[in-house]
Formats: sequence, C-alpha cells, structure tokens
Amino acid sequence: MPLMPSRDVVDLVVEAERLGYDYCMVADEGFHPDIYACLGAAACKTEHIKLGVMTNGYTRHPAVTAAALATVNDLSGGRVVATILAGGSMVLGPMAIERRRPFRVVADTITVLERLWSGEVVSWRGEHCSLDGAQLGMGAQDIPIWVAGRGPLVLGLAGEVADGVICTVKPDVGAAREIVEDSARRASRPAPRTTYLGRICYTAELLEGQRRTLSYVLMDSPSRVLSSLGLDDDSIAIVEQAALVNDPSRVDPLVTDELLRRYQISGTPKECAAEVSTMAAEHGLHAVLIDALSMDLDENLSVIANSLPIIKGTTA
Repeated sequence: MPLMPSRDVVDLVVEAERLGYDYCMVADEGFHPDIYACLGAAACKTEHIKLGVMTNGYTRHPAVTAAALATVNDLSGGRVVATILAGGSMVLGPMAIERRRPFRVVADTITVLERLWSGEVVSWRGEHCSLDGAQLGMGAQDIPIWVAGRGPLVLGLAGEVADGVICTVKPDVGAAREIVEDSARRASRPAPRTTYLGRICYTAELLEGQRRTLSYVLMDSPSRVLSSLGLDDDSIAIVEQAALVNDPSRVDPLVTDELLRRYQISGTPKECAAEVSTMAAEHGLHAVLIDALSMDLDENLSVIANSLPIIKGTTA
C-alpha cells in the first residue's frame, strides 16, 4: 500500500526483487503516490519481478487504466499483472463515490481492458462505461487479469473470465474457491489460479497493526465472510448498518484480539510458516502475497525480509 513517499515505494519494489519475491502489487489508494508513476519508475530499476496494480473501475475510467497498465507493461518488458476489485470504503468514501453495482463495475472494467488490449478499434456500450471508436496507441497487450473479491457475484465472474483470483480472508478461502471453481466449470474453462493476500503477523505488534484496517474490511464483506470470522447475526447487522453510512467507528468494538487472529496468519515465525504451508497445500495456492502497510520504509523493508522465509518455509 503506497502510504510512503514515492521514492520509498520504488525502493521497496527494488528490494523485493533483490530478496527473491515474484510479485509486487501496488494498491490504488487514490490520495497517495500515483501507482502508475511509481510502477513505471520501478520497471526501469528491476528486471524480473512481476509488477501489478490492485485497482477499481470507479476512480479512473477503465480506458485510462488500460493505457496506464500498457505503459508499465512496455517499460517492464511485459511483466505487468492487472488485479481488478470492486473498490473499498477506504478509497471511495473520501472521494464521495457511492459504491453502486460493484459487480457491474468490475465486469465492465474487465471488458474494456480486454477489448482495448486486443489492439483493435473498439466501440462498445456497457452499463458503467463505454467506448466509441477507441484504440490503444501502444497496440495489443498480453496482460493477465486477476480479480480480488469477496462477494459471490465478483467471485463468480472471476471463475468465468479471470486468469487469477485473490482471496483475502483466511477462514473464507475454501468457500471463495468453491464459488470460483463452480463458475469456471459452468463456463467450461480452467479455474483461475488462487492467491492468498494477507499480512503474516509474526509479532504481536504486526497483529495489532492490522486492527486499524480490519473495520473497513468487515464493512466491505458479505455475510458469508462475516460468518466465517465468527460474527453472530447481531454483529453482522452492526457491520451492515455501518457500511450503509460509511462509519467504521461502529465496527471498531467488534475487532477483538480473537477476531484479528482468525482473520490473519499469526503466531511465532515457525507457527506462521506451518500455517502458510497448510493453507498452500489445502487450497492449491499459486502464491501468497503479504501486506506492507507502514508509512515507514524501514518497517516495510523489515516486514518483507522477515516474511519471505516464512512464505517459503525456510524459517530457522
């Protein structure tokens, strides 16, 4: 998450490649350093790591996103991955953008990306956005599309069209995969590869640091996910009402220590490594992505350095 100065974002990507990470995805948080400027700079300073975004179709026209990603793809020599999500309250709330019809927004965004990346002239009318004689100036692009989501419609769409799917709630990965794979079977196509994204909390401080964002996650989650975290009907009603008025403070009292542990991988480094290994085997994970959430570069550098042995199972 690009909460730090732009040069620090680039330095973090460079260090991630040096350590041996395969992917760096940058979240499109709107009010922070521009993700495409940062990724363009990082593309020129790296050689192997795949560079991606986690973005939505609300804050930028999908055609602008298509061109921005094509630019980074060109600068990186074809190392870009696009992850589309429905857009969360942390991003849309401060912009006063109503999160209406998220499934339709995700679907239309993916359609625009695919059609423009064909290199052809496109006229197309969607419900959220449209194209009229549009053509990408950089020509055809081969960019994988991943989908990150928790709702059943978005997960179903991932099964129909995506190359990969990102699951973000630990106890819900199995249920989310089932929705995706059922949809892929109905579409007579291979299921997209599953990736898990979450902070690996190998210290108590890291686990506590997750508390400040979990209320937003809960507000953006369907009841299936809330139930998987152990919330009862009354608590789910509180979350749903808070989401309607975009007030995470109403949810904060529900974010207990027990809920934090259910939501994230946590424990000693060895315990975290064992949990990662179990999840990878149980869910056939393609990759495990970790959160770098600090505004301090040194803290983020420490997190990525200490988390990689846990992910790879090489913790001493």
